[in-house]
Amino acid sequence: MSTYLPAVFSTVRPDAFDRQIDQMFEEALSAFGTAEGAWVPACNAWEDSNGFYIQMALPGWESSDVALEVSDNMLCVKGQRTKETTSSRKHLMREIADGGFVRIFKLPASVNQDKASASSKNGLLTISFPKRDEAKPRRIMIEG
Repeated sequence: MSTYLPAVFSTVRPDAFDRQIDQMFEEALSAFGTAEGAWVPACNAWEDSNGFYIQMALPGWESSDVALEVSDNMLCVKGQRTKETTSSRKHLMREIADGGFVRIFKLPASVNQDKASASSKNGLLTISFPKRDEAKPRRIMIEG
């Protein structure tokens, strides 16, 4: 007796299979309301001599679905998007997350929170915090 597997599952690597099992488990829990907020977008954070930056992968999200708040050296990024409901659709795989998320980042003391900026391009949200002038490296001239 042979088992039918959709083509999408025929070339799955073991690590991808583990992720699919985890995802199915999270989806089952979310059906009971116990895994709300389990999804968080992938992020990069880096610092250079001019500032501190956070980049977040949010493909398909509108800017109006995301809120940024800075308080007490903490950045809170919240997103909420309603789930797409189509009763005639049977998903074989569902990896594009809906619902909500919250990410909180501790900001370095060297940044100027009042001059923060954010932009969204090609599904990447980039939040920039310039460094305060006194925190930037500066050259000291040697007299004589």
